[in-house]
Amino acid sequence: MLGIAAILSASMVSAGTGSVHPGAMSRADAFARAQALTALGRKMFFDTSLSASGKQACSSCHDPHHAFGPASAAPVEMGGPHLDQPGLRAVPSLRYLQAVPAFTEHFYDSEDEGDESVDNGPTGGLTWDGRADCGRDQARIPMLSPFEMANKDAAAVTAGLRKSAYADDFKAAFGDTVFDHPDDAFDAAAEALGTFEQNAPDFYPYSSRYDAFLAGKAALSAQELRGRALFEGETKGNCASCHLSEPANDGEPPQFTDFGLIAVAVPRNPAIPANADPTYFDLGLCGPLRTDFHGRAEYCGLFKTPTLRNVALRKSFFHNGYFHTLRDAVAFYASRDSDPGHWYPKNADGTIRQNDDLPKAYWANLNQDPPFGKKPGDRPALTDPEIDDIVAFLQTLTDADQQAEAVPAN
Repeated sequence: MLGIAAILSASMVSAGTGSVHPGAMSRADAFARAQALTALGRKMFFDTSLSASGKQACSSCHDPHHAFGPASAAPVEMGGPHLDQPGLRAVPSLRYLQAVPAFTEHFYDSEDEGDESVDNGPTGGLTWDGRADCGRDQARIPMLSPFEMANKDAAAVTAGLRKSAYADDFKAAFGDTVFDHPDDAFDAAAEALGTFEQNAPDFYPYSSRYDAFLAGKAALSAQELRGRALFEGETKGNCASCHLSEPANDGEPPQFTDFGLIAVAVPRNPAIPANADPTYFDLGLCGPLRTDFHGRAEYCGLFKTPTLRNVALRKSFFHNGYFHTLRDAVAFYASRDSDPGHWYPKNADGTIRQNDDLPKAYWANLNQDPPFGKKPGDRPALTDPEIDDIVAFLQTLTDADQQAEAVPAN
């Protein structure tokens, strides 16, 4: 296999494209650059020396053996210069992000997917609050976050790159003087990581048993088929209203998300250290990590709807990692409103502290579409056997290369 320098020298350098900002390129040069940056980004992804601690890489939290999500059941991961700083949110998977649109406050369905006159509200972007529009932008966040890789600035990242085993490859891709300009080097590092995260075999293989079923190459069991029907049933799970499960009209495999942001009032997780402060609330789209919508009350409590592909691999669920089994995550949807006492803590007087991680001022933002919207004491939308059926269906969404890592749902 050709090294990065060889790939680049074959065409890119002759075209003057071995730089941070190469300008217009031919199709062949663009392909060669993408191939080189994918290989470079892969090396960076596993490099612990790019963190302040020298012990944390991108792969430390985004484990390729867990669909580029966390291997642990911890609600948040530890980072910082001494790996003693807890994060604020659960680590999402990096798989199947290639189709996520840039964030917009007003998203209208295309003719291909639905009624283009309907405003679906805040949609798109990466991270739990949609504040990064592409992998390149997202890659910047953990490298500088004080509770993740914790580099002080672009110069600190550049120092790590300069000393890396692939420094010559980096210069071949971005120019011999790239390390003399820390901001450029940081931009280049983010671009390489973002390019690697667009590599189809690693990040969107579409190799699950459900994909094979849709292609007519595999069968689902009776329980899995019941689960699919319940998942899609508008008066039952109604999961497919946000987690789209059918191929698009152009034949594109389903992404199992509509890319929207939604408020569901997951119970407050006392295992997150930040939550020890009773005045602290993670309000998603309106802060604290995202700042451009601070004070926009109509956005408080909204979090990204993640893809459910490979969801059976996870050991913690939702933005705060409160639930630790897939079954509990599904059951919460089924009876959040009909049996709130099962999910939320009680006050000293015995009353239920419903929606305890969302201030009452923002309860109007809560999603009330089925299976939500019931009253306490109502029959839940799903029975216990039906919940089991949905979980069985969700287990068909695990990619073929991840099958050995799948864990029991219960």
